[in-house]
Amino acid sequence: MKKILLFGAGKIGRSFIGQLFSQGGYEVVFVDINRDLIDALNDNRSYPVVIKSDKGDEIQQINNVKGIYLSDPEKIYSELKDASYIATAVGNQNLNGIIPVIAEGIKRRLKVEIYVPVDIIIAENLRNASAYFEEQLQKYLPQEYINKYIGLVETSIGKMVPIMTRADLEKDITQVFAEPYNTLILDKTGFKNDLPEIPGLAPKENMKAWVDRKSFIHNLGHATAAYLGFLKQPERVYLYEVLADKEVRLVTRNTMIQSGKILQKLYPGEFSNTDIIEHIDDLISRFQNKSLGDTVFRVGMDLNRKLSKEDRLSGAIHQALNLKMPFYNILKALVYGMYFRATDENGQLYAGDARFAVIFKQSGVQYILENISGFDPLIHPDVFTLSKNYNIEVLSRLNKH
Repeated sequence: MKKILLFGAGKIGRSFIGQLFSQGGYEVVFVDINRDLIDALNDNRSYPVVIKSDKGDEIQQINNVKGIYLSDPEKIYSELKDASYIATAVGNQNLNGIIPVIAEGIKRRLKVEIYVPVDIIIAENLRNASAYFEEQLQKYLPQEYINKYIGLVETSIGKMVPIMTRADLEKDITQVFAEPYNTLILDKTGFKNDLPEIPGLAPKENMKAWVDRKSFIHNLGHATAAYLGFLKQPERVYLYEVLADKEVRLVTRNTMIQSGKILQKLYPGEFSNTDIIEHIDDLISRFQNKSLGDTVFRVGMDLNRKLSKEDRLSGAIHQALNLKMPFYNILKALVYGMYFRATDENGQLYAGDARFAVIFKQSGVQYILENISGFDPLIHPDVFTLSKNYNIEVLSRLNKH
């Protein structure tokens, strides 16, 4: 039996990685901290993925699954011994909690003379994920083990999975909503074994380019639409509602195009003009999927991360500065983001955004640019000059409301 040990039974784990591998003929063994979810998966040995599109809902039943508590390492080690692949979909902030478990499992696998390499598919939105993972594994395993027996496979996660309501979860804790898009871009060069023969996998040679495409086009476009959309129509809940506004749609597209040009110069020959434009237009169409129910709050929240130096907006601007390319549309979206105050279904700000709002009110645009977005007023004076002008524009918009 082909098997994948998948750390993380959350939205991406179930609606994307688990779905692809189950439909590709693998047993999927989920590892998670959510006991109620793991118990339900073990009771049912299946779960539904509800594909949301404007054509209506389609339910796909994902079979041949089971679960293990993260707090039960012996069972994890037992499953890892004969796993064909390992995957993680736990969120960047939770990787440190599972890497020691994975390292110990691989150590035990080698002790029982299972000398077949194992590939770890890192399904996280994390730049330089394989380097980070290797650095952490080095704390627990000799480098020769890592080199010989572990493949580290970066991915680019482009699938959109919305927040589910409490009512949705109470109806069936195992169900998960997702859009129809189901292509997993991953690093062809990271595998030690043969690539899994599974429909939906898109292996790439230059993975860094594709990770940056996700950040600097998809994530950047998402953020731009949410931040300008909230600024213009703060009462709107859903992303498709704000994108019904022609200005929001046009500004989002132009900002993505500007970032696309930066991406092309950063990775010569990897993306053609046609590739970039088709990808942008497809994304904007997907952003407007009403049935997905994606909220402005979900797309824009977590400002400390999404406005940070390496992330979508600031990251693209830093690349533009290095390449001496235009960045004014992206910078404008960054300033819009500083005023983002969308709330969840209970009328609550994301906790980190509440703290961000207090700091921003006290310290202003320049403080955010320096301390979160990583710009230096002496090295990047144009960023600060333009930001002042964009801030005046935002204040003018707010005064009109």
